[in-house]
Formats: sequence, structure tokens, C-alpha cells
Amino acid sequence: MLPLTPPIQPMLAKPAKSIPDSDELLFEPKWDGFRCLVFRDGDELTLQSRAGKPLNRYFPEVLAQLPPRLPERVVLDGELVVGREGHLDFDALTERIHPAESRIRLLAEQTPATFVAFDLLALGDEAFLGEPTSARRERLAKLAGQDLNITPATTDPATARHWFELFEGAGLDGVIGKPLDAGYEPGKRIMIKYKHSRTADCVVAGLRWHKDSTPGEAVGSLLLGLYDDNGVLHHPGVVGSFPVKRRKELAAEFAGLITDGSGHPWLEGTTEGQRLPGGITRWRSTEQPWVPVRPERVVEVAYEHTEGGQPSRFRHTAQFIRWRPDREPESCTYAQLEEVARYDLDAVFHGEVKRTR
Repeated sequence: MLPLTPPIQPMLAKPAKSIPDSDELLFEPKWDGFRCLVFRDGDELTLQSRAGKPLNRYFPEVLAQLPPRLPERVVLDGELVVGREGHLDFDALTERIHPAESRIRLLAEQTPATFVAFDLLALGDEAFLGEPTSARRERLAKLAGQDLNITPATTDPATARHWFELFEGAGLDGVIGKPLDAGYEPGKRIMIKYKHSRTADCVVAGLRWHKDSTPGEAVGSLLLGLYDDNGVLHHPGVVGSFPVKRRKELAAEFAGLITDGSGHPWLEGTTEGQRLPGGITRWRSTEQPWVPVRPERVVEVAYEHTEGGQPSRFRHTAQFIRWRPDREPESCTYAQLEEVARYDLDAVFHGEVKRTR
């Protein structure tokens, strides 16, 4: 029996704005995938999600890949990722969580996932939770010879900053810092994450009422819009997380902009490929209601990065920065979104500095 058994809460990270000049941290690329703890006890292999749920049924190819690359008895912390054309593809990864086994098998062949290890929690009869990060990293590095994907790591802040900029081109999410002298503490925010953040000016073209309020009383989120080169207004995401008082103020501010939908660019004259709000997805079996407003107000928001091809969308809920009364709605275009230089995903595993054209 393993010295550690599932479920185990993974150690978590707290955000920080910039990578410090410190010799007390181990820096690693921040992979953009599903957190996964791997437990192998002989022929028994368990993939555990961040929430403690089993992932085995969704990733049969990983169950086949790992045994030849792992010791007989081991517990690892890491990430499940999908790479396509030299770039991480989070959309393809999310599609792997599907109720139909036939679909899972098909996607396992078409978009196979890979496990990337970044911590060693147990080996044989020994558990290493109390050992410092530096010692666990040394132990993990010794497993690299078994053809296991192990994340690059450095104690040099300058290298970490370079990775922060360069590896984004392969779809990575930033950099993680781990205190070198810290043990592994399940469920606690011991690590530090440095993530990419950018801003964009978007036009507000709709809203949703807050779920705990009467319609018209409090805004839950504002629906953002960006124009493409052909003047088509797409929906890249929402801005939300407003305080209670501000939700009610926004309801009053937007009351005069609410329309019946006549002539609205998301309700009339839509085009093929246009990103629209409220549609049915594999996560939602019914349309999500929203309220159209005249696309007149411009808001500056912060976002981490985009996904989903062209036209792209914001990965996470955007954060409100300020209103931009000085900007015309038509100036809110995709052209303002920063295009990240592409980078070879395979090179990230080795910490290599190499761009792709």
C-alpha cells in the first residue's frame, strides 16, 4: 500500500504581480491544463483531479502511457495538457470531459493528453511531504531518465522572467514560484503564481441580471463586444464580480440603454462564425438568457490571455478597470489584443530558448 492514498488536496498558489529577485524560490513554467495527482501502486493507477475526483475514464491514453515511465509505487503532482501544432490547446483538453465513452475514445486518439510532473510526493514506502522543495525537486529529477515529462525548473529570477515572456508563445500561463525550504502542504497556498495580464477596451452590448436579484434590480455581469476587421461585433467574454452596491448602481445606469433587440448586432443580421452570447454548449443544455443594450458604452478590462482561435475569446472572466467615455465603440477592435510570438512546446520541456516562425 502507498504511504499516501487518494484523495489528497494539491498544494495551491497565491497570486503576485512580479517575479522577485530572490534566491529562495524555485521557478517553474505554469502549465495551462488540468491539475492532476498520479498514484501508482503496482498495476493500480489513479489520476486524481484538483477537486479530488477520479479522471481515469476521461484519459485512457494517459493510463496506457504512464506505467512504463513510472516506478512501481509512486505519487506525483502535475498537470494534464493537450498539445496541438506545438501549442497547448486548453479547448481540446476541456472537450475530453465527456459523458460518452465512444467520444472519449475518439478524442483520446485525436487529441491525446500528456502528463507533466512537477512534484514528487512519495516513492516506494517513503512520503516526502515534509521535505523541502529543493529536496523533492532533486528526487523528481532522478525520474527523468524513465522518459517521464518533468517540468523545467530554475532558481535564477532572470531565467524565470525570460520563461514568463517566451513560453507564453507555447500557450503556457505564466510562472510558478515555490519556496525552496517549504514542505508540501496539501490545500494550502504555499506557492506563488505570476500570470500574464493585459487590458483591452470593449463595448458593452448586453448584460445579465444577478442570479439572486429581481430582474432590473442588480447586474450580475456585463457582456463585452469586440469588432473584427469587417465590422462584425463578436462576444469575447464578460466582466463581473461587482460589489453588491455597484451591481444596483449598474442596473440604474444601464436602464436607459436596454433595447427590445431590434437592430442589435447579436440578434439581427448575424453572420456565420460570429461569437454570440447565451448559446447552447456542451456545458449548457439551454440558452443562457441575457438582455441586449445599445452598444454605446466602452469599458477597459484586464484579461490574462485568449483562446479559441479567430475570433478569440477571453479565457476567464475579465476584470473591470475603468470606463472609457473618450473611446468610440467602433474603436473597440480585435486589433488591440496583443499577439504572442509562437514558441515550440516541445522545447518548453527542456527549458530551451528557441522561437518558431
